Amino acid sequence: MEFKVPLSRADITQADIDAVVSVLKSPYLSLGPKLPEFEKNMARYVGTKFAVAVNSGTSGLYVCLKAMGITAGDEVITTPFTFIATANCILMVDAKPVFVDIDPVSYNLDATKIEKAITKKTKAILPVEVFGNPAGMDEIRRIADKHGIPILEDCCEALGSKLNGKPAGTFGQMGVFAFYPNKQMTTGEGGMIVTDDERLAALCVSLRNQGRGAGGGWLAHERLGYNYRLSDINCALGISQLSRIDEFIRKRRAVAAMYQELLAGDDRFVVPTEAIGSFISWFVFVIRLVDRYTQAQRDQLLKMMTQRGIQVNNYFPPVYLQPFIAGPMGLKAGDFPVTDRVSARTMALPFHNNITRQQAEIVRDELRKCLDEIG
Repeated sequence: MEFKVPLSRADITQADIDAVVSVLKSPYLSLGPKLPEFEKNMARYVGTKFAVAVNSGTSGLYVCLKAMGITAGDEVITTPFTFIATANCILMVDAKPVFVDIDPVSYNLDATKIEKAITKKTKAILPVEVFGNPAGMDEIRRIADKHGIPILEDCCEALGSKLNGKPAGTFGQMGVFAFYPNKQMTTGEGGMIVTDDERLAALCVSLRNQGRGAGGGWLAHERLGYNYRLSDINCALGISQLSRIDEFIRKRRAVAAMYQELLAGDDRFVVPTEAIGSFISWFVFVIRLVDRYTQAQRDQLLKMMTQRGIQVNNYFPPVYLQPFIAGPMGLKAGDFPVTDRVSARTMALPFHNNITRQQAEIVRDELRKCLDEIG
């Protein structure tokens, strides 16, 4: 289906294309000079000592947990309102995700509920800056420090976000960004681990490259590892995109402000805003229907908007209710009531760098018409 207003679009220029073509014309398609250049540029932008490129944010989260020594029997506190990768990486190292409900405003982990979930088996906290919102990360960091628990920061949606001037990716021992085409910048597929810990960074470099050690040769493997490398083709695109990240963030913040203006004053839904001290690098723009609407009505709204050429989606369904998680863990609807209430009513509107005012007005008009019909 061709949408009048698509949900997302990457912002690709001729400079990006030229950067990729230049690698294709070189002898170095992978493990060439563009990999360390991209890593160096990203570390400088985020403000960490080290950056390690991987083939996806999911791979990055998994590699970080392996490097941190998280294993079977360990518990990792995380959020039930997130993309599936956040929980999957915990399960992939045979650890147990311990879900803690979310704050009803920021949709991030509710810091006031974390301490009750900490046990002797808690080996990490894995918070997410949902939709790019960094609110509450300072309080999560305070609790983690108090209990001596490391943080693995899932900042996949938050490149460029800041809380009281502190960049996303620097609240934990490790952080992971992702570069899927709907993100603030893209490498097609790809991710980036950031850290100030040299030992953890070296472990991640080894783990992403079949367990090879530094200077050990192509067929020398120090540990069990994986092929989670990011090619120079992807890295070249990443370097080019990163050089325009401030422009991308400005564009997305302008689109968010436009939506906030156009959608103001309608008491049928809640429009996202920026908390005091927060600087949001917007990943998506998600509204929430007020509580008088049911999930069935939200789902009807999604269908109606889609039929009218407006591409929307439900961000996010509760991750803890995915059948392969809920069944083995004995979880059921209602276990995390704030998550359930939010998830039943959220809807992501079309959002990318180059949404025009005309398109945003179409979204607003169709949204209001659909809600009028739903009643």
